[in-house]
Amino acid sequence: MSKKSEAIAALRDLPDDELNEALGRARDEYFRMRLGNYTNQLENPLVLRAKRREVARIMTVMHARKLDTAGTASQEA
Repeated sequence: MSKKSEAIAALRDLPDDELNEALGRARDEYFRMRLGNYTNQLENPLVLRAKRREVARIMTVMHARKLDTAGTASQEA
C-alpha cells in the first residue's frame, strides 16, 4: 500500500471530532509554513504543497461523510 493510501485510510478511521482537530492543526501549520516561506525561513518550499494537499484530503473525507449522511437521511424518508 502506498504512503498516500495509508494516510487516507488513517484519516477515514478518525472520528468526526478528531478529524476537525486535525483540519485545524493542518491549516495552522500551513499558514505558518506560508509565513515562513514569505520571510525566507522555510528551507524546502515543497512542503507547502504537501501540507496543502493534506488539508485537501481531510476536507475531502469530511465532505464525503457529509454526503453519505445526507444520502442515507434522504433514503430513509
